[in-house]
Amino acid sequence: MNLLDMERSRLVWWSLGGLLAAAILYVLYSFVGTVVFGLFIYYATRPIYRRLRRRVHPPSVAAAVALFALALPALSLVAYAVAVAAGEALKLTDSGVFDLSNYPITTDQFYLLADPNTLFSLDFAALSPEQLRSVFDSLNSAAGTAAFLGVGAVHLFVMVALAFYLLRDDHRLAKWTRTRFADDRGVFEAYARAVDRDFHNIFFGNILNAVLTGTIGVIAYTGLNMVAPAGVAIPAAALVGLLAGAASLVPVVGMKLVYVPVAAYVALTAYLSDPGTLWFVFVFVAVSFVVVDTIPDLVLRPYVSGRSLHVGAVMIAYTLGPFMFGWYGIFLMPILLVLAVNFAKFVLPELLGGTPIEPYAVDPAAEGLVEPLSGADAELVADAVGADDAAGESPHAGVEKESQRAAGDDRERLDAPGDDEGPTPS
Repeated sequence: MNLLDMERSRLVWWSLGGLLAAAILYVLYSFVGTVVFGLFIYYATRPIYRRLRRRVHPPSVAAAVALFALALPALSLVAYAVAVAAGEALKLTDSGVFDLSNYPITTDQFYLLADPNTLFSLDFAALSPEQLRSVFDSLNSAAGTAAFLGVGAVHLFVMVALAFYLLRDDHRLAKWTRTRFADDRGVFEAYARAVDRDFHNIFFGNILNAVLTGTIGVIAYTGLNMVAPAGVAIPAAALVGLLAGAASLVPVVGMKLVYVPVAAYVALTAYLSDPGTLWFVFVFVAVSFVVVDTIPDLVLRPYVSGRSLHVGAVMIAYTLGPFMFGWYGIFLMPILLVLAVNFAKFVLPELLGGTPIEPYAVDPAAEGLVEPLSGADAELVADAVGADDAAGESPHAGVEKESQRAAGDDRERLDAPGDDEGPTPS
């Protein structure tokens, strides 16, 4: 084969690779919110999985238990909240507030959807145009609701599946990546490990922020009930505070999903009992918005999430993310911040210094094991690029320190039995 044929063949393969990369990028762009939220679930459950992995040997079982352990408290909290809300609704029904006979409702939609047999037994030919329109409006509404719930269920399944397989096979993905992209100076490995550490801090920090926000909510709402007027109070104040903390994980709307309906309920009970007590509703909304919602989101979340990043930069990322990208921006913007900051920290100095970053030529028998820089290698690197600067550190001190810190991270991650024993059956 001559040189022209070889270049032509290489061009064909590069074209195919470009098309495949464009297709994958399009899929990721179309479902970026789902992918980003799946990454959040992965990093939130990874500490639980790694502890379970030392005792539960099948990795699939350990990953499933870790995901269930994260979801169980939230599901229990929601179930208890639904029970409390049903009890409060029954109280209002007993008082006559929800008695539909008191309201001018004349539509026939409700009984049509309540019993499907009634719908199928209808004689459509005998219905008037208004009745037919009512029936089809009800069916359209029900179909739209079912489609919305179905699409949401599919996205939730993809999030959980992505987190599950990342938990189970992250060590294989890391090994394959090091095999293909690790360089002889340890730059890629230092960058990748710093990004992974910051992702863990940011995403697991969201869980910690939810716990702390829930604690603040419990204290604030319990204190408000102590000064509430007679007959007007926050129902199950501790539960509302815990729900507010859990809802802080929801992008954009967050805990407004909790305190807005509760404010409407308190306003209704205050209006029915004594309109002069409506001031308590405004106090509740103000405390919820300022103390429980805004202050933790702008101050507490960046502090607990950005341990190795500038707190102001993390706060701006959390604030501007939803405005720039939508509901998933609260996760995507911090991801971009982490990638950019660590690129400037580890990769940019190497590029500006003009030092070539050559990939390793790894033997397949080596199975992708790339050792971090040792002390002797780090000294050779420092000697090759020049004398230390005035501060006493080499220009590559950040890469060296990160590579040395990586060794401890590797030992912790690979301490779980069976992670490097080859493919594991599902």
